[in-house]
Amino acid sequence: MKDKQIEKLIKAEEQRQKKVINLIPSENYVSKDVLLAIGSIFDNKYAEGYPRARYYGGQTNTDKLEELCQERALKLFKLPKGPPGGWAVNVQPLSGSPANLAVYVALAPVGSKIMGLPLSSGGHLTHGQKVSFTGKVWTQVPIVLDPKTELVDYKKMKEDAAREKPAVIVVGFTAYPRVVDFRKCREAADACGAYLMVDMSHFAGLVAGGAYPSPFEYADVVTSTTHKTLRGPRGALIFSKRDERGIDKKIDRAIFPGLQGGPHMGQIAGIAVALKEDASPAFKKYAKQVVKNARALAAELAKLGWRIISGGTDSHLVLMDTWMGGKGISGKEAEALLEKNGIICNKNTIPGETRSPFDPSGIRLGTPAETTRGRKEKDFISIARRIDKILRGKK
Repeated sequence: MKDKQIEKLIKAEEQRQKKVINLIPSENYVSKDVLLAIGSIFDNKYAEGYPRARYYGGQTNTDKLEELCQERALKLFKLPKGPPGGWAVNVQPLSGSPANLAVYVALAPVGSKIMGLPLSSGGHLTHGQKVSFTGKVWTQVPIVLDPKTELVDYKKMKEDAAREKPAVIVVGFTAYPRVVDFRKCREAADACGAYLMVDMSHFAGLVAGGAYPSPFEYADVVTSTTHKTLRGPRGALIFSKRDERGIDKKIDRAIFPGLQGGPHMGQIAGIAVALKEDASPAFKKYAKQVVKNARALAAELAKLGWRIISGGTDSHLVLMDTWMGGKGISGKEAEALLEKNGIICNKNTIPGETRSPFDPSGIRLGTPAETTRGRKEKDFISIARRIDKILRGKK
């Protein structure tokens, strides 16, 4: 590389990643084939529009690429194309937040309500949080957790939906460790005539691998990032039912020309490669191991005396109370202590949070990246013991 400054930073980051134990649940390691695809010649091509309807010439290969990516996405999640009764998928969103925004633009009138899990309860900024643009244009109706179990209170969710009448109910999480009951979420949506949107960005790879329930039987729209548990490059997908409501067409218009210009075709090439990898038997084995590892990590931390939110996990992540359980270590302090000792995680709010999001009461731990590196349950038991030793010793 001629640019030695950038080359130096790339090499430094490569070394950093090799040396640490990565427990950030939203990170993973892509294959060499994915890296080759995202750095390919496709990055030179401007492909504004959709296949067979572009605003620039020279689209023979970009059309084939985008359609192949769509086919692989539908096949991975066993979705019929239709119509009628099938599914469409838009592979152009640049990331998860723009994908979620596009769904609201398409389906929720400005000023209407969005029902979602608050950030402090494990939801995402784009589920209607006030500091997010989604919370400035739309009003969030919070999905409430049972304070005793720290699980979603589905009965109250349905009651609140019927009373508040949100245009969209979005379910999914960034820090909720349990399985979501999509059937009960559908009942809540039907109680108020809302669209049911599932943001499966965190657990999409687990769904693809058969390690987590699929939302497609119940949802109208499903969004997902393509990194995290799908182990692809950074990007996003929007799946939508193809029926008389025209959801897919509304979403396509919201992405382009509503929110974006030309898609990043190099990223779409990388996504297509990852989707093919995700359809392999090896990936299914990987997805199941991710959950096994998370459960082993949670169980050992609990055994060592740490309070685990909701008492465990059904997914790839563990939310751990470092402050309110009596240990007196803030999430920010815990994150820094662990990083100093070669373990990377992130500070995180917990249900019933009393501290600032910038220095909250817990940390979020995940198993996707280290499972990609081949770690098994016994390795995560050792990691849990190391975390315990570091935090108790405050070294």
